[in-house]
Amino acid sequence: MSKIIPLDDRLKLTAEKKAAVLRKQKIMAVRKLFQCTHCAAKCERCGISLNADPSSGENPHPRTPYHFCNSCADEYIDYINRLQGKGNPEAYWHNDHWMKVWQAWIEYQGATDQYLRSKEFRRLLDELGPGDLQCD
Repeated sequence: MSKIIPLDDRLKLTAEKKAAVLRKQKIMAVRKLFQCTHCAAKCERCGISLNADPSSGENPHPRTPYHFCNSCADEYIDYINRLQGKGNPEAYWHNDHWMKVWQAWIEYQGATDQYLRSKEFRRLLDELGPGDLQCD
């Protein structure tokens, strides 16, 4: 009889474990989308660390709406110039496929921003506390 585990205790322990796993999944989702994807300390496109001080809040490339490294900023500006019918004719690799890559990346950024502003994502942020959202 001493080896019999009360069913209620077992169910409670299982529910607590499931809740802990779900909470961890929520935290990781927020970190990936909210903090890591839009981290001011790295290039939003390629992920390389930026030399600029992220706490300054300044964009080192004022002609771009994103936090880019110098290389990605130059590519973005070339993309915008190509959309306007300009561009560097010597950059032969800036072909139609290159344009589609940039277009898709910008659309992805827009979709991510819309998700971050959604009521469901805001609810998730409210459920988690600010202490849960620190980078590792």
